[in-house]
Amino acid sequence: MEDVVVGPVNLAERVDAALAVQALAFGLSEDEVAVRRHIVLRHLLCPGATAYAATTPGDRLVGFVYGMPNDRAHWWSTVVQPYLRMNGNDGWLDDSFVITELHVHPDFQGRGIGRELITTITDTTDRPRSILSAIDIENPARLLYRSLGYQDLARRVHFPSAARPYAVMGAELPLRRRGDAPPAN
Repeated sequence: MEDVVVGPVNLAERVDAALAVQALAFGLSEDEVAVRRHIVLRHLLCPGATAYAATTPGDRLVGFVYGMPNDRAHWWSTVVQPYLRMNGNDGWLDDSFVITELHVHPDFQGRGIGRELITTITDTTDRPRSILSAIDIENPARLLYRSLGYQDLARRVHFPSAARPYAVMGAELPLRRRGDAPPAN
């Protein structure tokens, strides 16, 4: 993570820079960015919402994460609940911290920035576990989440606006650090 610092960020003030990173990392169109801008700003008003950014010495935002304590009344929870219930995992929606978005600029991926962002934000919550959703394919993001202790709670989750299915993953907190042994089964 040489020359990149992770710290708290006022994401409302830096939303455009963050969404520019997300657009590159996630392949979003301008229209999708505009929709997500409103969603991010609305999420940041939720109780307990917090955000961290990865910045270079020139204050260039190259990664960000934000999340909040889960609320079963939120849209995301209402979509994933039936999938979690089918697997006996809907209790994960209670007393969990949701990682809403985590993105790192493609030029900065593979340097441990995503790991630092997610462990930093989850270390700030008093919730005993964390949940998130990720595209349901084997990719570096899912490998990162597994290395931190996240496990699949539901797969092939279909969000109304998404073309591809997602997986919902959960982990007990604190997340595993590099070199930590996985828990014995």
